[in-house]
Amino acid sequence: MTLTKIVTLIIFAACYSLAISRKVKIAYASVGSAVLLMLLGIVSPRLAVTEAIKWDVLGIYWGFMMVSFVFLESRVPALLAQKIIQLAPSEKWVLLSLCALTAFLSAFMENVGVVLMMAPIALELSRRLGTSLFPYIVSIAISSNVVTTVTMVADPPSIILAMETGLVFKDFYWFHGKPGLGLITIVGVLAALLTLAIQFRGWNRKVDMPPERVPVTYGASILFVVGVLGLAFGPEFGIRPGIVGAIAGLVALYLGRNKLREMIIEFDWNSFFFIIGVFVVISSLEVTGLLADFATAIHSLVGGTGPALALAVIIWVSVAASSFMDNVPYTVLMIPVCEHLASLMGVSPWPFLFGMLIGTGIGGNITPVGAAANVFACGYLEKHGYKVELKEYLKLGLPFSVTAVAVAHLLLQLIWG
Repeated sequence: MTLTKIVTLIIFAACYSLAISRKVKIAYASVGSAVLLMLLGIVSPRLAVTEAIKWDVLGIYWGFMMVSFVFLESRVPALLAQKIIQLAPSEKWVLLSLCALTAFLSAFMENVGVVLMMAPIALELSRRLGTSLFPYIVSIAISSNVVTTVTMVADPPSIILAMETGLVFKDFYWFHGKPGLGLITIVGVLAALLTLAIQFRGWNRKVDMPPERVPVTYGASILFVVGVLGLAFGPEFGIRPGIVGAIAGLVALYLGRNKLREMIIEFDWNSFFFIIGVFVVISSLEVTGLLADFATAIHSLVGGTGPALALAVIIWVSVAASSFMDNVPYTVLMIPVCEHLASLMGVSPWPFLFGMLIGTGIGGNITPVGAAANVFACGYLEKHGYKVELKEYLKLGLPFSVTAVAVAHLLLQLIWG
């Protein structure tokens, strides 16, 4: 191994170690590492700006987080939740309906924001029925995380995969004449929700919540729909996805101008700059040949057994890794690794890419700290006097997540294997 590779590997390991430990802000870890790599000449500033940093990803990420904020403020999601509660025949169906609504909204909105919206509804239900708040909040949190690959804008890793590989919105549902990543994930999500239906099959009490007037505005809803359509069809007219995201974000700032300061301050700038830095860090692994070395190592481990085992290893290693590791840098790291591995094996990279994304997207549900929505949910429970025990969390999160991944894995193998 050359000195350049050794230095790059040390900087990469230090960046990830600091990010995982959370002893410093993750943005400091990645941006600091990126600056160091450029100062050492391993990555040139020109390469960083023109190739490493994915501006389309950043445009979509910022823009749709702004749209998410004004959509929540419009109270339309709260109105939808109230309608579902009024129609549900029993507590079991209320919980499942709230989880389904959470999953649907999280396919287009920021997960923590959706959980934040649903938590007060869950609290009111648990108080009226004398039921523990724990299963409500945990079920909502894991439902928000299970849909990270249902749409192109569900989570930053999906955006990153789309921008890196040229996928457009509709490709998530039908791609190369086959069901795409989004459709496969939807089946996994339905199977995961079935595990909750089985666990809560005895919750048959009637829920009686009188309707309350929910004042709503529809401007944000229109922007939300137009933005999604722009992502879906904009590339057909040569409009870059990042431009669609940026325009949607600017319109959202106008719609939410009365809370402009709050929108700007509350945006997750830490994660935003972390993504910028990590793009450069991962680029250093590629330009030095370390990614190719990693792909070769995986190939030597599973290459002789065929692509089916390689797919299984990629999926379940991704599940394990994302249970404690941020899924954004992992995705950026693994996209070129999956492509290199597929090239070495002489097969299509799409099953590996789809499997990796499903694993890292859903795997964060395995532990209470595996995803931001889970961290928030556990904090909400502790605030209301509940002690979050890993054993109790795993009773809901583990079968839910494993079922979703296993079903998606099976479909990937049958359809794309």
